[in-house]
Amino acid sequence: MKVNHIAAVLLLLLLPLFDSGYCVEDPFIKMKLGGVRDYIGAQNSLEIDALARFAVQEHNKKENGLLEFERVLKAKEQVVAGKLYHLTLEAIDGGIKKVYEAKVWVKPWMNFKQLQEFKPCP
Repeated sequence: MKVNHIAAVLLLLLLPLFDSGYCVEDPFIKMKLGGVRDYIGAQNSLEIDALARFAVQEHNKKENGLLEFERVLKAKEQVVAGKLYHLTLEAIDGGIKKVYEAKVWVKPWMNFKQLQEFKPCP
């Protein structure tokens, strides 16, 4: 009975900590496996810029295209076996700026990078 009393008192003492946010997990520290999240600072990231350029180059190779990379508009990342980057980018097609969506799968420990999808935005 004394153990239950101690547990109840301990719970009452710790409850305000949970309620005040001291024990809340920071979403930037832990990313759920398979969850897609925004890539903060995508427009200023050299890594994201390089992945977007890679996506345009790979698309041009596969489709015999002549797209010219312009800039990254938005980026998200998803933890898979490595990371899958969801990129929204702007490219020039025949002198006209157009928006595209690309997915690039990266496994850095294997020196692996692959374009999974490239399509125009609706």
